[in-house]
Amino acid sequence: MRRTDREVTDRQEMIAIMKKCDVCRIGLNDEGYPYILPLNFGMKVADEKVELYFHGAMEGKKYDLIRTDNRASFEMDCEHRLLTDLDRGNCTMEYESVMGRGHIEMVSDEDKLEALCILMDHYHQGTFPFNRAVMPQTRVFKLVVEEMTGKRRKRRK
Repeated sequence: MRRTDREVTDRQEMIAIMKKCDVCRIGLNDEGYPYILPLNFGMKVADEKVELYFHGAMEGKKYDLIRTDNRASFEMDCEHRLLTDLDRGNCTMEYESVMGRGHIEMVSDEDKLEALCILMDHYHQGTFPFNRAVMPQTRVFKLVVEEMTGKRRKRRK
């Protein structure tokens, strides 16, 4: 990372940033080009392992790409705030971000309810009684994170 003064190296700080984000972008391999999808997500942290959970329709291009190559990158960012300095004629942006990579696994039907609850917990305080009738028409997959880095740009005091 070029700007080491902005690097977030503490794993717990990276997880705290991830908890504040509401969209995760995953990048898949589409014949040598990145195929990027913005997705809602949930996160499970156990021991030293981070898993990101996603849901979608039962079929689609992302699943075709995952079947061919289940490696994926991810990126999420939050805490955006534009900073302007009219006297100097410049501006910048405050932000926090985490990015990384890993591999994708499909979640079994037996584990789908738990995975969907993890997703819902990311966006709702407490238990959200979602309609379980949609579960047969919903595919769930997870990205098992193998490495990640964090970055933060905040105004200097």
